[in-house]
Amino acid sequence: MDQKVVEAARAAFKVEGARVALGACVHGGEAHPEPTVGIPLAMMNRHGLIAGATGTGKTKTLQLVAEQLSAAGVPVFLADVKGDMSGVGAPGEPGARVTQRATETGYRWTPTAFPVEFLSLTGAYGAQLRATVSSFGPLLLAKVLGLNETQSSVLALVFKYCDDKGLLLLDLSDLRAVLQYLTGDGAAELAAYGGMSKQTVGVLLRELVELEQQGADKFFGEPEFDLGDLLQTERDGRGLISVLELKDTQDRPALFSTFMMWMLATLYNELPEAGDLDKPKLVFFFDEAHLLFEGASKDFKEQIERVVRLVRSKGVGVFFVTQSPKDIPADILGQLGNRVQHALRAFTPDDEKALRAAARTFPKTAFYDVEETLTTLGIGEALVTVLSPTGAPTPPFATRMVPPSSRMGPLTDDEMRQRLAASKQVQEYAQAVDRVSAREMLTERAESAARAVAAQEEAEAADDAAAVPARPPAPRGRAPKAEKSTLEQIFNSPVTRTVAGAITRGIMGALLGTPARRRRR
Repeated sequence: MDQKVVEAARAAFKVEGARVALGACVHGGEAHPEPTVGIPLAMMNRHGLIAGATGTGKTKTLQLVAEQLSAAGVPVFLADVKGDMSGVGAPGEPGARVTQRATETGYRWTPTAFPVEFLSLTGAYGAQLRATVSSFGPLLLAKVLGLNETQSSVLALVFKYCDDKGLLLLDLSDLRAVLQYLTGDGAAELAAYGGMSKQTVGVLLRELVELEQQGADKFFGEPEFDLGDLLQTERDGRGLISVLELKDTQDRPALFSTFMMWMLATLYNELPEAGDLDKPKLVFFFDEAHLLFEGASKDFKEQIERVVRLVRSKGVGVFFVTQSPKDIPADILGQLGNRVQHALRAFTPDDEKALRAAARTFPKTAFYDVEETLTTLGIGEALVTVLSPTGAPTPPFATRMVPPSSRMGPLTDDEMRQRLAASKQVQEYAQAVDRVSAREMLTERAESAARAVAAQEEAEAADDAAAVPARPPAPRGRAPKAEKSTLEQIFNSPVTRTVAGAITRGIMGALLGTPARRRRR
């Protein structure tokens, strides 16, 4: 091994105080256990990047860093997209490869399980995560729905209207009720807001239906997840590792990536200013980070940049985990002081271009051809540059990573069921709450209006009846006579009765004969 490389590494990583141990410096294919390459714990809130092609070991690096942070008393939040990080809650399994790697890196490896809580967007694999539509906000919701600028502005208008009118948007049914109301009975109320077309509202309603069919109705609502639950330490002083299980939502990448962005933005808004700390309050890992930026609007990217830049002062570190640095916008990449870059492959012209771009982002070094090194790193090796305690970046060094102490594989189904059954967080967030919100308020408003219309119609009918003159009452003690018809009046007249009597007598006389005629016979 070139002694100059060793001396430079010792100078760069000889740090007093706690740090996250990553591995041993490598040069010429040989690992040198001293010094240990690592990140000063006080610099973990300066954010970072873990990148590398598929199969190069970046997921295990994520697991290793999470373990090291937990052991130092720092809570961790990370997303498990592929479902293989749950093993952090179980001790690792010794083997020949683990023993060899531990020997090469000079690391004292001990099988260790770490405190872990599992979270889920569907509630199937952990505590049910929920957020209200109002707290999610129009910008993040527009990202989830894949809206264009015009549609996004209409959504922002709806949120503004609800804020002004005191309508709570808690779940998707509330938002749908407001949209339907504003294109119907409430359309006139939008005159002061600029109005919106029924076509745009139709698009929003269809996108909401699609989102509900994907299961989003389960995590928009209450009780909203208390982000203070992420900031826990155990009795033994180790930080809690909160794992968001996403294996059942892999087909909804915009959904879970945006939800994680909501969590980070909420942490920024709720946590007090902390300044420079000996160790961060929480380290947040964005796995598959490229999904967060795909199709994102300019406003959304600006919001991410603002949160990443400012959340450091709240004591929160953010690490993006992705395949290539080019997946991260340049303005955000410039905020990431710690870099763990696994091997990159250059099979196509685009890959070669990305490789050159990644190499240029590293500090200059006389010990490595960075571009060549990035293509020749083995599995579980990475080119590492970190911020020193003074804030200056170290030269990059090829590093052979130490093996994680927890299981490098997922929990079995039985183990996961046992963990979830015993989890207090799972029990706490299992039952949804549906309190009075925009949907109920608009329904009550419509019913009140209908009752008012019915009462008005009844009053008008009563007024019409009162306007008709009443018939004078009949004299007391005598029942009113029924009015006779014309025919009855004719039949009952004296003349009619006389004529009728004569006719009747004549007929009877003809039939029976008179007494005088009987005597003459």
